[in-house]
Formats: sequence, structure tokens, C-alpha cells
Amino acid sequence: MDYIPIANAHGYSPEICSYLTSDIGAYLKGETPLTQAFGMQGIPKPDILLYNTNQCRDVYDWMSYYSREFKVPVYGINTPRTQFQIRDDVVKACAAQLEAIVPALEKISGKPFDIDQFREILASSHECTRLWEAVLDMTMTVPSPATFFDHCIHMGPAVVMRGRKEATDYYRILLEETKERTDNGVSAIQEEKHRFYWDGMPIWGKLRNLSETFSNLKSCVLVSSYCNSWVFSAFDPKDPFRSMAEAYCSIFISQDDTYKENYIADKVERFSIDGIVYHDSKCCGTNTNTRYGMPDRLKERLGIPYLVINGDLNDLRCYSEEQTTTNIEAFVEQLEESS
Repeated sequence: MDYIPIANAHGYSPEICSYLTSDIGAYLKGETPLTQAFGMQGIPKPDILLYNTNQCRDVYDWMSYYSREFKVPVYGINTPRTQFQIRDDVVKACAAQLEAIVPALEKISGKPFDIDQFREILASSHECTRLWEAVLDMTMTVPSPATFFDHCIHMGPAVVMRGRKEATDYYRILLEETKERTDNGVSAIQEEKHRFYWDGMPIWGKLRNLSETFSNLKSCVLVSSYCNSWVFSAFDPKDPFRSMAEAYCSIFISQDDTYKENYIADKVERFSIDGIVYHDSKCCGTNTNTRYGMPDRLKERLGIPYLVINGDLNDLRCYSEEQTTTNIEAFVEQLEESS
């Protein structure tokens, strides 16, 4: 919250991605967590900047800012949005964009591209996301051994470390621990009564508060569209560029509403869901699915209620803790009265 207003004053709208404005605001203020972690006074100058728009078009503008600031090149993958199916021509186009970056990386690094090492890393990435998916699927158990709020923390290695041995090791241990909890009947929520699906972005600054609010109501938010966005089943070392392109074109956020509704309906059935919680994020229309009638369509289709929480992923000026808590309590009370 110290940083977003600085970026706003620098000409970046409060309507755009608050990941972007938080980061650029911190840079403009001259602060970084690298100082506390490693004693570094600032972020190191990059040699090259890379982006992929499959989750957010703003990453292009985000990396373009630093490209101008550091006077370094920026390359990226421009992935189509609102796809009604995964088309072969789209996958080929994105694969070509990936391959086109290789010469620039070779020139900047001074090293030739090693396709065999690339395949090894992709295989490790695939194993990482396979294990992560297995962890997420453990919440099908009733009662659930973990919550969405737990997974918002545990997803970290799959987001920033996949391809490395440490990430794969992390999920092997986590999967084993989660299975042990399930075998011993250890539940994330004591006396679990209600099971919810979370759609949209987390509200990062309020994870603890939201977790405790649902827990106090004996309600478990246990599956989401967000955490599963880091599962890339299509990765195939035998065809690395194409399989990467297919994986990145296939994530939930890049699809149209028909695909998304079918996806959520499948999760609701398989995870024994009683209701859906939608987060309408102020700065992130891309990852907000409440604005074009989807909640009502799914309510009619699935016969379960929904709640919309208004907020933002980072900008807590857009979020009322008191109002949200009241709305959640009322939602659970109505669910109990109707059951």
C-alpha cells in the first residue's frame, strides 16, 4: 500500500494491475525485499526481459517499463485470449514465438542453446506440476486435508522454481504429508460442514483473515481456478517448444466462458462443492469472472448458491474487511437454512 500510490502519481492508473503498480512503485521508492534477504541495495540490472500474456496483457507494459528504464531488450509470447478451443494454428504460432527468442538469448548469454538440457528441465517442470496437481486433488477427500489459502502459499515453487530439483522435492514431501493427513483423518477445518470453490485471484493482504473467517464458520474453501493455473500437463520433452506453447495456451484464464463454466462445473462435482465464492478484483478484469453473467448461469446449471466478494489482489483500498466478513457469514447462514 506504500507503493501503489507512487506508481499512480507516476502516471500508472489505479485501474490497472496492482502487481504492476506495487512493483513499479517499490522500484520508484528505491525499496526491495532483496535488501533484507540478501543485503542488496536494489534489483540487479537485467540483461533481457521476458513476458507471456497468457494470464495478463499488463505484463507486456510491466516489462516494457523496465526495458526503457534499464535500456535492455524485451521479448515475449503473445498468447490469444477467450479461446473456445485450443487451435493447432495458435499453438504453432506461440511455439514459433518461443523459438524466435532463442537467438537473442544465445547472443546475450554468449552460450549456444542446449536442446538436451532444455528437455531435461522441461521434464523436471512436468514432474513438478504433476506432483502439484496431485497435492491439489487431495482436497477431494471429505473432510479436506488443506484449504485454498494453504495452497496460495504452497504454489510458490511451482510458480517460480519449476524446472529445478528443489521444487520437485518440495512437492514430493508435501504430497506425502498431505496423504498422511488424509490417512489419519486430519482435516484443515475442524468439523467441516461446508465446501466452497474460489474463483478469481487471491486477496493477498487478507489471506489470514479470510482463512480464519471461513474456518470459524466450519467452512472449507478447498479448490480454485487460480492454484490450478500452475499445472502444465502438456509439457513433453520430446517436443519441447510445441508442448510448452500448448501448455501455455491451455490455461483456464485464456479460455472463453463456455470452457470456464464447464471447468468449474467439473470441479464442483468432483470436489463435492456446496457453493462458489467469486472474487471481483478491481484491477484485474482478466481474472474476474463475475461481470458477464457467469455466476447466474452456473447457479441455474448447478443448483448451488454463490457469493461475490469485492476487492483486489493487492490494493486494499478496494476491500472492506468488515463488509466482506458480514457477507460471508450471511452466505453461510443462508446455505444452512436452505439445507
